[in-house]
Amino acid sequence: MPPATWLVLGASSAVARAFAHQAASHGAALLLAGRDTEDLERQAADLAIRHRVSATPVAFDARDLGSHAGFIADCAARSTGTLNVFLAFGVMPEQAEADRDPATAAAMVEANFTGAASVLAALAPVLEAQRGGTVVALGSVAGDRGRPRNYLYGATKAALATYLQGYAARLSRSGARVLCVKAGPIDTAMTWPLPRLPFMATPQAFARSLWQRAERGAGSVYLPRVWWPVMGIIRLLPTRIFNRLDI
Repeated sequence: MPPATWLVLGASSAVARAFAHQAASHGAALLLAGRDTEDLERQAADLAIRHRVSATPVAFDARDLGSHAGFIADCAARSTGTLNVFLAFGVMPEQAEADRDPATAAAMVEANFTGAASVLAALAPVLEAQRGGTVVALGSVAGDRGRPRNYLYGATKAALATYLQGYAARLSRSGARVLCVKAGPIDTAMTWPLPRLPFMATPQAFARSLWQRAERGAGSVYLPRVWWPVMGIIRLLPTRIFNRLDI
């Protein structure tokens, strides 16, 4: 049997890089997709040498919706074995910037949700035709409840989580699996401007946990796991109390 292929969408991010190493260490072929093709070429060369797997850079822009059908067709043609997908792209400008500039707000919605829904829609027939495969999508604990600091970002992640529920139900009939990962803060460039946050994971530790969870099946999971009880408490707080908190 040929090795499975993992298509990594947003492969230049720190989490995606760490996940790609996890997949390659288990013998998977890789399609590294993103806008920075020079970075992806360097990353592909490193993975191929380090893990002795096939690693191919592929140009991808989440906001170029018209390109998604052709992009997925190209990836399906390049893949070996079962095609799996890790959706890891997203942007998080400051809420104040999004409030001031409608173009910034629209770009975040388009990248984080519209682009994700578009490329996943193009992917679904491929997964149904192959009668299997795994989709891992990177969500956020920010989607569980709107906070003044990042409520638009949280809204995009809440929308993605709801989309994935229906997407998973559709694909379950063909044997494909969908995992929505509600991530807590990770020590990456996206969180560097923020104050030090509790329970922050390194990309490498997060990717190890993510790979182990992806192998076990579909559904929704908080990572690191400590966020499951934390978010359970936050979701249950009365609104009048929650709105007073500086979180």
